Amino acid sequence: MALHPILAALRKHKSGVVLISMQIALTLAIVCNAIFIIGQRIERVNRLTGLDESNLFLVTQQWVGAPSGDDPAGVEKLDSMQKEDLVALRTLPDVASVASINSLPLLNSSSNGEISLKPGATESKGNTRTTFYFGDEQMLSTLGLRLIAGRAFNTGDIQHHSFRDQTEPSIVIVTKPIADKLFPQGSAVGKVMYLDGGTTPTTIIGVVERLQVPGSGSWTNNFAYNATLEPTRIDHNYARYVVRAKPGRLEAAMRAIPSTLYKVNPLRVLDDDSVKSFADIRASAYRADIGMAILMGVVCLILLGVTAAGIVGLTSFWVGQRHRQIGVRRALGARKIDILHYFQIENLMIAGIGAVTGVLLALGLNAWLMQHFEMDRIPLAYVLVGLVALMILGQVAVFVPARRASNVSPVEATRAA
Repeated sequence: MALHPILAALRKHKSGVVLISMQIALTLAIVCNAIFIIGQRIERVNRLTGLDESNLFLVTQQWVGAPSGDDPAGVEKLDSMQKEDLVALRTLPDVASVASINSLPLLNSSSNGEISLKPGATESKGNTRTTFYFGDEQMLSTLGLRLIAGRAFNTGDIQHHSFRDQTEPSIVIVTKPIADKLFPQGSAVGKVMYLDGGTTPTTIIGVVERLQVPGSGSWTNNFAYNATLEPTRIDHNYARYVVRAKPGRLEAAMRAIPSTLYKVNPLRVLDDDSVKSFADIRASAYRADIGMAILMGVVCLILLGVTAAGIVGLTSFWVGQRHRQIGVRRALGARKIDILHYFQIENLMIAGIGAVTGVLLALGLNAWLMQHFEMDRIPLAYVLVGLVALMILGQVAVFVPARRASNVSPVEATRAA
């Protein structure tokens, strides 16, 4: 089919061509970036925490009138109160294990720092960023972490200190990503490292396969599994306990927590959020991501629908305007398939102009998002897939009015002239 008649017709309808091309371009730019954002959100929501999440829940409570922990006597009193709670919780019939802990993955409450192989290395360059988890000898088993090298903490390893005490531990357990980064040529077990620019050596006694950091935002992407576990109970006027219920006994174990703790010491605060399943923690952490993905998905569907409707409307308008010309072409021997191909090629040319412009807009919009919202660079594959999808959408949208045009009778068209 000759392109000259198509180009001549498009020159006569410049405004319509420009409008539909810009609509396609804007749709491509927005949809590509929106789908990329959706993909990032879905990937983040589906990240593994490293925990055995079933039958796991967290208890957060605060004592009333407890010592401040600013003096040795107050620290010992707080630790004694914490150990009394742990003993009481471990005796519950529906509880499998309990550990003191400062935070959990996705809890968005973290203690962050840096690891170095050199003492006193305070500069961030070359250091490894990490999140610290503090807990006792039951921390690994309660969380369901998989130990792949070395050993777990035992009772003799556990120490305790106040919330403000910055004493570095003598031993730690790290995750595999940290071990691989610090010691890529061999085992990390038995090796020494230094925490937060300190000069006291800390020995790695074990390596767990995976443990996600508490933060769930994009700022954790570069160290999402860089976790360091310390054998330490933190003594403060509030405490967190991670509890693993026996299989199928999660709800029963959670219901028993408040009354049990109040029996140990009634001078404490336990509200509706004090006992929370890990499933609820996960849902809360990713509520915004899921909402963003749904919103972006709806925006994409609306934009694609509006674009398709615009193509259908413009093509239908042109079919009405060219009713006589179509009839003349049919009278001169043009087949139905020729008329159909005419409008499809015409749409392909318009969509091509819009798609090329849309690719540039998509990359420009992504660059702006990277600069202002710390978004990652969009892979070219997203843009190319979006380009192909818009071209296909254009062909699907133009098919109905184009087929209607191909069914115009030569006799009816000339009579209507």
